[in-house]
Amino acid sequence: MRTPEEYMALALGLAREAAAEGEVPVGCVIAGPDGSVIGSGRNRREKGSDATAHAEMEAIRSACAALGSWRLTNCSMYVTLEPCPMCAGAVINARVSRLYYGAKEPNSGCCGSVLNLFMEPFGFEPRIEGGVRGEECTALLRRFFESRRNGEAAT
Repeated sequence: MRTPEEYMALALGLAREAAAEGEVPVGCVIAGPDGSVIGSGRNRREKGSDATAHAEMEAIRSACAALGSWRLTNCSMYVTLEPCPMCAGAVINARVSRLYYGAKEPNSGCCGSVLNLFMEPFGFEPRIEGGVRGEECTALLRRFFESRRNGEAAT
């Protein structure tokens, strides 16, 4: 099995792919109970004109398809940015057991930045660890938004 940092490196690769296509650089991978990657995703909101096309949503859909179940019990999610309310809700609904994220999201983060949706009484609470390769995840986002403000292509 890989370490959380190694899984986050895979998510960062997906985030870089998103940035190269002009999408906000967020990537996500889901590891199954045996440690194999069973789901992955990256932001595609611009390309698909779809407000729900977040990295976590794509990864959950592909992991559910791989397992043939909507339950992702004993699975771990690695995402480069703290989940928003929609994605946090999807983590709860899919029963993802462990959530690792990189950068904090001060505008919409639901692991404690704005609120902690996982502390609400939904009957399911994953183990959460923030800051995994956090500096690298934050730097990628910062470079992306700086390049946009300067009218440059994202890298």
